[in-house]
Amino acid sequence: MSRWMNAGRLVWAVLGAALLAACSSSSGPKPAELEDIPDARRVRVQWAIDLGTGEPYIFTPAIAGDAIFVAARYGSVARVEAATGRETWRVKPSKTLSAGPGASARTVVVTTEDGEVIALDPKDGKERWRARVSSEVLAAPTLSGGLVIVRSIDSRIFAFGEEDGKRRWVYQRAAPSLMVRSPAGVSVEGDTAFAGFSGGRLVALAMANGALRWEVTVAIPKGNTELERVVDVVGDPPVQGREVCAAAYQGRVACYDIASGRQTWARDLSSLTGVSLDARYAYVADDKGTIHELDRSSGRSAWRQDKLSLRQPSLPQALDGVVAVGDFEGYVHFLARDSGAFVARFNTNRGSAIRAAPLPIAGGVLVQTLDGALFSLAL
Repeated sequence: MSRWMNAGRLVWAVLGAALLAACSSSSGPKPAELEDIPDARRVRVQWAIDLGTGEPYIFTPAIAGDAIFVAARYGSVARVEAATGRETWRVKPSKTLSAGPGASARTVVVTTEDGEVIALDPKDGKERWRARVSSEVLAAPTLSGGLVIVRSIDSRIFAFGEEDGKRRWVYQRAAPSLMVRSPAGVSVEGDTAFAGFSGGRLVALAMANGALRWEVTVAIPKGNTELERVVDVVGDPPVQGREVCAAAYQGRVACYDIASGRQTWARDLSSLTGVSLDARYAYVADDKGTIHELDRSSGRSAWRQDKLSLRQPSLPQALDGVVAVGDFEGYVHFLARDSGAFVARFNTNRGSAIRAAPLPIAGGVLVQTLDGALFSLAL
């Protein structure tokens, strides 16, 4: 096994052990107990399906038109009608999958733990092409501008032609000795791709050829030990308007001008899941479980909700007037966008964590549990 795979798994194990110890030690801090919500709004299940487990990987649904594409660990990929949850096809292109799907109107793409990239036809699930990257893939591919962008765990980004699967370009950085083992993908806006890396770096790449347009430091490594100096940008860098933002574990949350890389603001916050945006605010779950809403113009705190302490919240996602976030016991929490107060809660009753960010859809939100249940919820 290569050094980078050993390193990645070491940091995942250390972080996982720390979270487990915090949750189970008789003398240590405990996850927050959930309090009743006065006059809670009703959460309605529009439909639910079972996909099969994703563990230990984090799978996220993808939306293209009126279809939702989903995948599971042991090889299955399915197309689901967004309105009803009815499966129109399910195929098994591989024995095991590690990430995906990514989807467009023309292509659905999944990846495997040994670096295989598999493209399917969205109409019937038939295989269109296969390609290969240099190592394991943890984040869903990004499809944009006729390209399939795949990020491998060894700090490489590959671009393949969406129609033929031929490699167009590769961007590579030195693989670190230690890293946070979590999905960190690529976001695209226009002709530029954005990705975060270990060492607290955020880069902007030309979609045409993978050339570096700019590079910034989101956070600077600090501490006396190698583990204390792990400062990885986590999640997919979200883009809103003329800004791209990023969050780093043991570092900061910061936003930058997409054209120049000029920093607009930064806040000291450590996150394991990244940052999301809407038109006015940025949303972050810090590594202690507190949810933050930050003003996008300045980074100032609008509110903070600390009653999910140590519940390992997912990336928060803004919906219509609320913010949705999952937790390690399979609860979905809905917070008022203007105050952070709890307004509703839904128990998936699976006993399985929600690691993937809730995904907004017309009239509601999609939530996928680690053990493979997919819920379409409406408030």
